[in-house]
Amino acid sequence: MSETSTILARLMTVIEDRRARPHERSYTVKLMTAGVEKIGEKIVEEAAEVVDAAREADGPEARRHLVHEAADLIYHLFVMLGFKEIPLAEVEAELARRFGISGLDEKAARPPKDHSGS
Repeated sequence: MSETSTILARLMTVIEDRRARPHERSYTVKLMTAGVEKIGEKIVEEAAEVVDAAREADGPEARRHLVHEAADLIYHLFVMLGFKEIPLAEVEAELARRFGISGLDEKAARPPKDHSGS
């Protein structure tokens, strides 16, 4: 296991632990207590910050900023997964299923989304 996947797995373990055993002074617990809407707001906010950081001119500071914002986005996404009790292994399995398949082919094979709201 690479160091990157290890830290991502460790992060998810901590988030899952916070859900199971809330700590009073935990930002993760505060987000989970607020629910899907608040966690979703943070994901959208962080995604916008990733895009804004990516628009910055090239250079070491811009690169550090983008990495920082990407880490924030991943953290908040993991909080949502933890809140919904979806283990990282399920996301990894979905990515593994798609591996080696053209993204366009995979998207075309999906069933149409129901946008009726029912």
